[in-house]
Amino acid sequence: MRRRDLIAVSAALPVLAAGSEALAGDRPAPGGASISMPGVGLPIIAGGRLRNYVFVSLRMHLGGAATPESMRPREAFLRDALVRAAHRTPFTVADDWTVIDTAALSASLMRSAAAIAGRGAVTRVEIVSQAPRRRTGVNAR
Repeated sequence: MRRRDLIAVSAALPVLAAGSEALAGDRPAPGGASISMPGVGLPIIAGGRLRNYVFVSLRMHLGGAATPESMRPREAFLRDALVRAAHRTPFTVADDWTVIDTAALSASLMRSAAAIAGRGAVTRVEIVSQAPRRRTGVNAR
């Protein structure tokens, strides 16, 4: 193998490894299939003013005949429905502008998923991580 070919192959390996890790989030979980939705920016609105953004990564556990392959085309619609719901009725915790109300977010996404993908397509929504844009000076107290 020529040196140039060896360098080209070694440069491509990290890209291939990153691609396989990205798909690993969409593989079936031990209890069933799931699909990940990373990096959704949701507003924190208090007193009629935008106070902060929290970036949420979540995993939707699938049920029924839903598969990750059948849900990927619907992911953009689910993301849009979640952002619209967050602007309409914010998932704000009363005394902390750095976290999202996970129960309200899960309930909203479950309702949207039933309308978009069909009843029973999403059985559970798991909040994997939350990262606020601003971490200090944002409490409502």
